[in-house]
Order: sequence, then structure tokens, then C-alpha cells
Amino acid sequence: MTLTKESFHGALLPTSGVAKADMDGTREKEEALRQSVMRTRAAVPRRRAVGRLVMHSMAMFGREFCYAVEAAFVTPVLLSVGLPKNLYSLVWLISPILGFVLQPVVGSASDHCTCSWGRRRPYILGLGIIMLLGMALYLNGDVMISAFIDERDKQRTWAIVITMLGVVLFDFAADFIDGPIKAYLFDVCSHQDKEKGLHYHALFTGLGGALGYLTGAMDWGQTVLGYTLASEFQEKRQMTLKSLLKTLLSMPSHYRCLCVSHLFGWMAFLSNMLFFTDFMGQVVYHGNPYAPHNSTLYLTYKAGVEMGCWGLCINAISSSVYSYLQKVLLPYIGLKGLYFIGYLLFGLGTGLIGLFPNVYSTLALCSLFGVMSSTLYTVPFHLIAEYHREEESLKLQEGEQAGEHGRGKGIDCAALTCMVQLAQIILGVGLGLLVSVAGSAVTVISASTVALVGCCFVAFCIRYVD
Repeated sequence: MTLTKESFHGALLPTSGVAKADMDGTREKEEALRQSVMRTRAAVPRRRAVGRLVMHSMAMFGREFCYAVEAAFVTPVLLSVGLPKNLYSLVWLISPILGFVLQPVVGSASDHCTCSWGRRRPYILGLGIIMLLGMALYLNGDVMISAFIDERDKQRTWAIVITMLGVVLFDFAADFIDGPIKAYLFDVCSHQDKEKGLHYHALFTGLGGALGYLTGAMDWGQTVLGYTLASEFQEKRQMTLKSLLKTLLSMPSHYRCLCVSHLFGWMAFLSNMLFFTDFMGQVVYHGNPYAPHNSTLYLTYKAGVEMGCWGLCINAISSSVYSYLQKVLLPYIGLKGLYFIGYLLFGLGTGLIGLFPNVYSTLALCSLFGVMSSTLYTVPFHLIAEYHREEESLKLQEGEQAGEHGRGKGIDCAALTCMVQLAQIILGVGLGLLVSVAGSAVTVISASTVALVGCCFVAFCIRYVD
């Protein structure tokens, strides 16, 4: 039997027909996406060069540098200016309460901002300026007051007030700025670059934290710069809670579960980080922050604080290293494995520190803190991106316009970031009282317990996209 030219083309027709059908389906999806973009007046995200992603990540570098300085010094500074222990809770409650109530406002407002400079940039710039103002106040409050007030009792009172004001302003801005930064990344990047951008975020977050903690670990008082200036210990030196809850309740259940797991993670992480340098000074080194500043007990406490900064520096470096390892591990263990490992290692590490408060073992175990911080800064937001990608794909399959009538990425990032403030509120109410009664040792035990509970929640309650 001879195969003619006509029969040959006829034999290929079904295969080419299938290919043509597939091409037509692809073109329909592309056309639907293009029409959606035209209707919503949004730009199609394109692939970004590595240099662009690095430049964007520098915002997280600066934010985490300032955050590291606060984590290292805020408790010792507040104690050194004479803050009574019963006011701990007040310091840690004011800013997170404001953030928990107003964070969705910023997220929603940035979703609908019409500024010619961009939707997210005005918020990032404004909050960055407030961060610097707050940092200047809480690090230099006592020096500023001593220049205007001579009476000793008034100096102490006003130094506490100014320092607390600086802490509140800094926490407010530092917590708020994370949402717009993440939303900006999601706005301008393709889906492939979102994953890469989150890893760069974690990398530069770790590097910024390392530099910030290194600043605290150095004894600046013994340097020329320290003599010229002064060290931080130198002595003279529209949204309501109801509407927020409505926003959270309107989210799909898997979004709410992600918020709960993020809450567990930040409760564990912050209960350890905010009091870690004080833990090193009092529990490991057996110093006393309330002793006279020229006494052996106070100098021992200060040495412990500086060693604690070295530990936090190790944490930040390990966070950067692990952010790179995440890319290697992700194809093998997936997001669920990364999430689970972060909580598990942190819970085990802090538990061992609480049981065996030795200088060298504590410094070694600080490397596990970085695994947790890298996890908190990447995996939850990676899941948010996956959820949005899945929703957009389903809309295209159903013939709807992608991006139309959907929640903005800004409000979802804001809701996730709200859990940081809620964690601070819970810790301010409960942990401050525990520390005043039982001392700093209770912080690492609490961190370990909450992290291990969160580990179980991550394993059984979080929805992961295939």
C-alpha cells in the first residue's frame, strides 16, 4: 500500500488538531489576561534582573539593621534609664496595639493609592523616616534630657518618657513597613521572581541584622569614636478593631490558618529576641542592670549584653546562610518541610539554652535562631504568593477576568504582618509580668514551648499548594 501525500497529511491531522487546540487554549488564556490587565490598568509584571531584586532587598537590609539595634539595646537601655519593671508591659503594648488596629488600613490604602510616585513607595519612605526618628529618641533620650533639665528626679522621669516614645515610634514604623515592602515585590515581579525576591529579602535581612548586632557587640567606649561621641550606656550618659476582625474573617480559611501559624512563630521569636541580651547579662553572666553604673555587677551585666549581641549576630549570619540553603532544600522537602524545620529547630534550640545557660553552648545554639527568622520572612509570604497565583489561575479557567473583584496583595500582606503586632500585644500583657516575677530565664522557655506548639500547627493545619 502506497502512502499518498493526501493520506500522509490526513494521518497527521488529529495530532496537529490537538496541538492547534492547545495553542488556541493558551491564546485564549493570554487574551483573557491581557483584557484583565487593560480593564484594571495594571502593568504586566516582567522578569527582573538580579540587580533590581538586590536593590529592592536593601530596604529590608536597612530595616533589619535598625531592628537589630533595637532588639539588642532596648531592654538594657530602658533598664539603665530607670524604667520600673511594672512598666514593661506598657512599653510593649502601645505600639503593637496601634499596629494591630491600623496595619490593615495601611495595606488597604496602599492597594488603592493613586500617587504618581507609586502605590507603595510613599508609605515605605514615610515609615522609614519615622523609624529613624524613633531610633534617635530611644538611643539618646537620656542625653537629650540632661541637656535641658538639671534636676535629677525630673531627668529620670523625662528620660523614661522620651525613651519610651522612641521605642513606640520605632516599633510602629518598623512593623508597618514590612507589608508595603512585600506588596511592592509582588506588584512588580513575575511569579518566578517573587520566589527569588523573597530569598533575597531573607538574605539581606540576615546581613542587616548581623551588622546591627555587630554594632552592639563591639565595645565602642574603648574606641576613638566612643570617646568622641558617647556609647548607649554613657551616664551624664479610620480603622477600628471591629473592621479589622471583619477583614480577617472575610479571608478564606487557609489564609486565616496561615495568620495563626505566623502568630505562633512571632510570639516564639520575639519572646526570645527582645529579652535575649538581658538574659545573657542577668542569667548567663549574673550581672545586675539596676546596680550603680560604676559597679562590678553593672559592668558584668554590660559585658553579658555585648556577648548577647555577638549571639544575635551569629543568628543574623545563619539567617542569611539558611536563606540560600532554602533554595536548595525547597525542591526536596517543599514549603511544608521548610516551615516545619524552622519551628522545630528553633523550639529545640531555645529549650536547650534555657536548660543549660552556658556562654559557649548558647552562642552555638544562636545559629538556630537564624533558621527561624529566615523561615518567618520567606515561607508565609511565599504561601501568600502561591494562594494568589492559584486563585488567578482558577479565574482564568472559569473565564473570569484575573485580578478583578479580588483582594489586593497589600491587604493580605498587611493581615499577615498584623500577627507581629498581635504577638507583641500578647507578650506585652503576659511575658512582661512573667519576667518581672521570674526573671529573664522564663523568656527562652516560653519561646521553646510556643515554637513547638506552632510546629504541630504548621504540620497539620496549613494548606500547601501543589
